[in-house]
Amino acid sequence: MKQRTQQPERIAFLGLGHMGTPMARQLLAAGHPLTVWNRTAAKAEPLVAEGARLAPSPADAVRDADVVITMLAGPDAVRSVADAILPVVREGAYWVEMSTVGPDVVKELGERAAGRVTLVDAPVAGSTDKAAAGQLGILAGGDADGVAHVLARLGTVTRTGPAGSGAALKLVVNTALLGGVALVAEVLALADALGLDQDTARTALAAGPLGGAVHRAFAQDVHFGADLAAKDTALAARAARLPVTEAAAAHFAAAAADPDTVHQDISHTVSRIRGRAARTD
Repeated sequence: MKQRTQQPERIAFLGLGHMGTPMARQLLAAGHPLTVWNRTAAKAEPLVAEGARLAPSPADAVRDADVVITMLAGPDAVRSVADAILPVVREGAYWVEMSTVGPDVVKELGERAAGRVTLVDAPVAGSTDKAAAGQLGILAGGDADGVAHVLARLGTVTRTGPAGSGAALKLVVNTALLGGVALVAEVLALADALGLDQDTARTALAAGPLGGAVHRAFAQDVHFGADLAAKDTALAARAARLPVTEAAAAHFAAAAADPDTVHQDISHTVSRIRGRAARTD
């Protein structure tokens, strides 16, 4: 008997920012029927030209989807989309929440979705370059068996434990990264104050235990906005008493409050921190 080939899942992808667009493109290239939605519809145009369908609303995007993926800016955006999709999403579908929102929000969403859809929290480690190459780290919490092959299209899947554990580990990973980048900026400000050559100080730091943070502090062609960094460090600082993280959060919050740097990559915050540290008034 000839075996029937399983059809690729119909996927609704909600949120086409710096990370969402290349991630959605990976799924489209893998042959999945893809419906996309974004608050600014014009951002969907390149994907529509490649074969995706643009939905006018989150609810319209998810009605016939087997898998719903959300990649949004933060907790408020995810809650708003949840309000729109949960009444209409197909019963038995999977909802893969890939934003960075923290485990408490995942628990809240899981309670709202219970009995209707399977919620998987699967935030990602890596920036836009890894997203474009399909080489992200996927931190998957909860019952991810039914979507593991979909997530594998985006990168390497690490099972983290029960629902919420992916979101928790993502908060840990991001806090380490952002704290390291802020520390690099401050120690370079110290080098400036001591009259050291910038390149000499940077080379020495890159050869030491902060090497990875030094690399990210000056990375090009990647994107992690100051507004998102402020959101992530604030989430971490609310979860535990973390004085060092609170100090880093203040740096990123100041950058996020400035219209010139709010959406700039965190590498721009490094020069901002150094400049502020140099003031003597």
